[in-house]
Amino acid sequence: MPQDFSRTERVRHQLQREIAVILQREVKDPRVSMVTVSDVEVSRDLAYAKVFVTFFNDDQEQVKQAVKILNDAAGFIRSLLGKRIKARVVPELKFHHDESLNEGIRMSRLVDEARKRDRNDSSED
Repeated sequence: MPQDFSRTERVRHQLQREIAVILQREVKDPRVSMVTVSDVEVSRDLAYAKVFVTFFNDDQEQVKQAVKILNDAAGFIRSLLGKRIKARVVPELKFHHDESLNEGIRMSRLVDEARKRDRNDSSED
């Protein structure tokens, strides 16, 4: 009987939940506010994890600074994570900005603008 989720999948989901809670409750730096963990990629040996985060603020300089702060605090976040999850090995964390949310919003705006132009063009005919 095949497994529904592999071990790496289960660890990935648990890491995503726990890191989101840690970022929300434990990281007190005001430069890292309104952060969402959008995805986590875990290596097969569970030694490394890429954590993709999105920010409410879309200013590129502030986002770069916030990602740098998160990467600098990765050891602290990893230690808190080790206390929360029951695993022999806690993966080494590397934070990356996930631009897919902003790109999706931009695409949605473009579609809305195109529809609006089409409606205006058809009403003029």
